[in-house]
Amino acid sequence: MERYLLHFKNEKYLPQNCRELAHKARDLAADMKNVSVRLARVATKFIEFDVAAEKEDLDSLVDKLSPIGDLDNVRHVFEEHIDKEKGIKDGIFFFNNERFWECHEAFEGVWNQCYGREKELVQGIILVAVAFAHQQENEENIGIGMLSRALEKLGSSPSMYHSIDVDRIRKKCVEMQQAKKLTMFEI
Repeated sequence: MERYLLHFKNEKYLPQNCRELAHKARDLAADMKNVSVRLARVATKFIEFDVAAEKEDLDSLVDKLSPIGDLDNVRHVFEEHIDKEKGIKDGIFFFNNERFWECHEAFEGVWNQCYGREKELVQGIILVAVAFAHQQENEENIGIGMLSRALEKLGSSPSMYHSIDVDRIRKKCVEMQQAKKLTMFEI
């Protein structure tokens, strides 16, 4: 089986509904032998299902999950070597569109091509994305806890990394720690 992220448009659900949505998706797809719904993440504009399925079963799975919402997109998840600049561009796009798991994956591809201080800086960005992915799984406390590690990795790195304002990320992390609340922002 292959791994896919299925994004359905969200009009009413909150992160608190992620487990209920995962159970509902499993029930809707219960008769599909080659499908496993791993978990659901809830963002402002979409619901993300992390699934394992055979490619030929995707259309049927999407149809079965249609009572949850309209399909926005499907992404096949696999390890790929990506150009560093494209990985950064993709990571920024995914972060700014609340697709935090994909942001993590894109920046991990960048991280694999970095050395020294740059590697730690990219890991800090990854940790911020993962913190928000935890929030989408209704695990905000875990996400808030990750901010300390993110700040440690971001350290005193330069204020800009490509077009990413690292100082702003550090400031937002400190603010969220103090408020004990993750609040969306763009990078």
